[in-house]
Amino acid sequence: MKVLFIYPNSESQIGFNYGVSSLSAELKTQGHQVAFWQLCEDIEPLPDESRVMEMLENEQPDLIGFSVVTNQWQLTVRVAIWCRQHSQAPLICGGVHATLLGEDVLKSKVFDYIMVGESEGAFLDFVEQLGQDGDVRSVSNLGFLNDENKPVVNPVRPLPELTRLPRKDYDLFDFQQIIDAKRGWVGLMASRGCPFNCTYCFNHTMVKKYRSDLNCSFKGLNYIRHHSIGQMIDEISYLEQNYRNITMYIFDDDLFTYDRDYVVEFCEGYSKVSQMPFVVNGHVGLWDDERARALAAAGCKIVKFGVESGSPKIRKQVMHRYTSNEKIKEAVEITHCYGMHSSCFLMIGLPEETHEDVMQTVQLMANIVPGRFRWTFFYPFPGTESYTIADQGGYIDRSKFETLVNFTDESCLNFGTDHNLFLKKVGKIFPWFVNAYSGLEVAPFYREQVEELLSMNAQQWENAVNGLQDKDKFFSERFVAEGKSHYAIKYNRFMGVISDYFLND
Repeated sequence: MKVLFIYPNSESQIGFNYGVSSLSAELKTQGHQVAFWQLCEDIEPLPDESRVMEMLENEQPDLIGFSVVTNQWQLTVRVAIWCRQHSQAPLICGGVHATLLGEDVLKSKVFDYIMVGESEGAFLDFVEQLGQDGDVRSVSNLGFLNDENKPVVNPVRPLPELTRLPRKDYDLFDFQQIIDAKRGWVGLMASRGCPFNCTYCFNHTMVKKYRSDLNCSFKGLNYIRHHSIGQMIDEISYLEQNYRNITMYIFDDDLFTYDRDYVVEFCEGYSKVSQMPFVVNGHVGLWDDERARALAAAGCKIVKFGVESGSPKIRKQVMHRYTSNEKIKEAVEITHCYGMHSSCFLMIGLPEETHEDVMQTVQLMANIVPGRFRWTFFYPFPGTESYTIADQGGYIDRSKFETLVNFTDESCLNFGTDHNLFLKKVGKIFPWFVNAYSGLEVAPFYREQVEELLSMNAQQWENAVNGLQDKDKFFSERFVAEGKSHYAIKYNRFMGVISDYFLND
C-alpha cells in the first residue's frame, strides 16, 4: 500500500508533524510506501485543483490521510474534495480535529473514515486490512458511516508504549528545509501526555475518551509516557549525523519537567553525546533547583512556561490553572539563577476577560521580566471545556470562527466594539505595553506611545496599524545604540524578546 499524508498548515510556520512521522515509521517497517505533502505558504503557494491533480498523478496513492487541526478545516475540505474528484483512493482524517469532532467530520461526508486518538498500531492495522480487502470496520480508533449512514466511532485501543515505537521518520520530510527555515531549531519529543485539565487544551477530552472506552482510572490509563533515554540519545545522534546547520533542539513535550528523575537522567546522557543547546517546556508547579541545575549543566538555554494570563481570576475560573503570580515569579527567578533564559506563553481575548484582566497580564510580564513572551489570541477549540464556556457566554463570532486560520492576528470572540479594539491594539504591539509598565529605563517613552495608541479611534487605528512593527524596529535600534534594555518584536510577529538576549544571539 502507498499512503499519501497531507498536512494542512496554512498561515503558520513550516512545521514537523510528530504524529505523521511516527505513523510513517511504523508503516515502513511493514513494507508500505509513504509520501508527505505539507500545505504551507512557506514552502509553496496553497494548491489549486490543478496542483492537487499533479500531486495525485505523481504519487498514485492507495490511501490519502489528512492530519488536521480545527482552524485548518476549511482548507482541508477544499483539498479533500479535489482529492475525491481526481483519485479513487479512500480518504481518512486524523489529528486533533478528528478526535474532538469525529462525528461531525463523518457527517460532512468529505472523508470515508476518521482515526481518533494516538493511532500507532491502529492505523497500521487499518492499512493492512485495507490492502487485503479485509473488514476494516472492526479496527480500533476507526470511525465511519454505517449502513444507515450514521457515524460510528470504535473504541480506542490502549495508548501506545513509546519505548516500543520505531524512530520517527525524518526522511519522509524535506527535513533539511525545515531546519533551515527555522534557523537551525529542531523539534524533539521525549514524552506524551499531561496531568492537568486546562479548559483550552484537548488533553482532558482525550483522557475522558480513553478512560470511557478502556474503563480505567487515570493512573491505569498510563497517559503520561516517555521514550527511553536510549531512544532519545539515538535520535539525537541520528539527526547530528544526517543533517547540517542544527543550532538548537526544542523539546515540544507538553511537560518536559514532569518527572524529575527522568530529567536528571536525560541530562546526564545528553551531555555525553551532544553539546547542542536546547529548549524545554516546564511548569511552574513542577520546577525546582534540582531540575534547573541538571538542565543548565546539560546545555539547556531556554525554559518555557505556560503562564497564559496574569489574572488569577481568569486562570482559575476560565482556564482551570491553579497557580499564583508569586509561583510564576519564583519559577522565572530560578531559571535566571541558573543562567537560563525564560519564556512565557500568554493568551488574551479569553471569555469573561476584562480590560483589567488583560492589563494584569501585561503587568505580570513587566514585574517578572522574563527573557521573552509569546502571545496569541485565545481560540475555542470545539470539544474543549473552554469552547463550552465561550459558546454559552455568547462570545463566539461565528463568521470569524469559521474562517479564522491562525490565532495571532485577531480573535474570533466578540466582546463589543470598545474591547475588541483594545484587544487589537494589545495583540499587535504587546511588547510596548510591557515596556510601558515595567521598571525599565525606557518605560516613560513607551508609556507615551501606548497612551497615544489607546486614544485612537477605530479609523485612526486602521491608519496606524501597518506601520507599528517598523516603528518597533526603529525604536529598538535606537535603544540598543543607547544601551537601554527593552522588549522588542523578534523572530516572529508575536514574540517579544528582551534586548539583553537578542543582542547576544
